Formats: sequence, structure tokens, C-alpha cells
Amino acid sequence: MCETCGCNITPGNEHLVRAGGQHATTADGRAAVSVLQSLLSENDRAAMHNREHFDRHDVLAINVMSSPGAGKTSLLEQTIEALQGQVRIAVIEGDLETENDAERIRAKGVPAVQITTGSACHLDAHMVHDALHRLDLDEIDVLFIENVGNLVCPASFDLGQHRNVTLLSVPEGDDKPAKYPVMFRVADLVLCTKSDLLSVLPEFSVTRAETYLRNLASTVPFECVSARGDGAIQAWLNWVCDELAAQRSRLELGRTTRPSGSTDTTARFRADEDGVHHHHHHHHHDSDHKV
Repeated sequence: MCETCGCNITPGNEHLVRAGGQHATTADGRAAVSVLQSLLSENDRAAMHNREHFDRHDVLAINVMSSPGAGKTSLLEQTIEALQGQVRIAVIEGDLETENDAERIRAKGVPAVQITTGSACHLDAHMVHDALHRLDLDEIDVLFIENVGNLVCPASFDLGQHRNVTLLSVPEGDDKPAKYPVMFRVADLVLCTKSDLLSVLPEFSVTRAETYLRNLASTVPFECVSARGDGAIQAWLNWVCDELAAQRSRLELGRTTRPSGSTDTTARFRADEDGVHHHHHHHHHDSDHKV
């Protein structure tokens, strides 16, 4: 069970931890909700520190999210091959167990740090911070953070990244943006992966997938890619290179940026006096912030 991201509070049990509920306080009398809230605000503080770190070393940090098996590592392998000699890449890999993905990335000649989260269903800013000490940021242009395969919890944790990319693979079905709105709302780019399978999975409609995304008031690019075949990831490569150029321009102006759909994570645990739980969604804010 996740102790920090709120998946231990559900619509079915939240009455227990709200004001006056049976478990509204922890053993030492502290409000259970405020314990979660302080963990989240500590996360946001660590994320800010990470972002300053990236900016100081001229690194663009991209958080890659999807359900398990949507093709995150395959996409990164292709990206490393395609941009070899042009862009210096490093990868932080998040998984519950194994070094498998980091080994795949290292086989491409790129530094990779594996974070094994144990039972945690997402990476947080503290884990990423620890991993940074195992990388030489001065030798890196783009750092990809491959988050734990999960379409829910990673969406709620700022890691200090500049951009979020969410993958939706054809075998998963085209309704995922409708079912997992938070994950798709925080994306700066949505990639429809394994598009080479469209011919054998006619029930997946690219148009419908994009319509579900637009229904969330998202205006971000939506691109189809395949890890097979030449030129099948060109739109993605262009996006990465454009983002790198934009990051360099920002740094010259002393500015930084955050993912476009960033939410205030602690807002999810702020209860009104009457104990009512509110969801806060902040849509696109100004993309650039003065440091």
C-alpha cells in the first residue's frame, strides 16, 4: 500500500480519516491528513531542489510515464540510437524490482541508474535526488526519468522534471485518457505507442484516443510512434530536440519551467472546516517561472 500518494485514502474509507473519523489522528495524536500533507510538501520541496540542480547543470529532465509494458524502455533505446553523437542522454529507471531496464539502457552505451522502489507505486523527488548523486550532470544534455509503470500515482508527484510524457500503447485500448484523466492531464506530450499494431487491433481508434484526450481540455501534442521501422519515432525526436533548445533559451534568461499540467499535490489533502474533501485541478499555468 502506498503510504504517501493518497492511494491509501479512497472514497470508501475517507470518512475514517476526516475530522471526527475513527482514524482521524495517528497514534501520537497528530491529524492523519496533516501527516500525508507534510510528506507531500516535503516532496515538493525536494523537487524544487532537483529542478534547480538540473538547471544549474544545463540539463533538460523529462519524466516518462505509462502503464507497465507500454514501451517506455523500447522508446528510450530507439531514442538513444537515433540521437547518438548529437545529444548526451542519461536515464533514471524506476521499478519495484530488478535492474533489467537499466541494463538494457547501459547496453546502448548510456549511463543509467536503477531505482528499485520495493512496494512504492511511483518515484518521488527524494528517490530521484539520491539517484542524481550517481550521475555526472555536466556530461548530460537530457535526463529521462522512466517512472514506475502505473497510470495513477506517478501523475501526482513532482520530481523536479521540466516535462512529462505519457505513453498510451495500442494494445491497452483507446479509452485510457478517459479512464485515467489525471495522468493524461499532466502530460506535455502524449505518445500513442506500438502503432505498428493498429492493423491487427482495429478496435483501437487513434481519433477516439485523441478525442478522449481533448475532452480533458488538453491541447498538448498527440503523436503516433512505433519502436519498429525507420522514421517511426521522428515526431518524438523532433519534440525532444525542440524542448532541449527551449530549455537552453530559458536558462539564458534565468528562467525555468514545470510540466504544463502540474498540480499542487498538497491541495488534495486540504480539508475544509466541515471535513469536505475537494479536488483541485490547476490547468496550464505560465510555462516559464523566474528562478
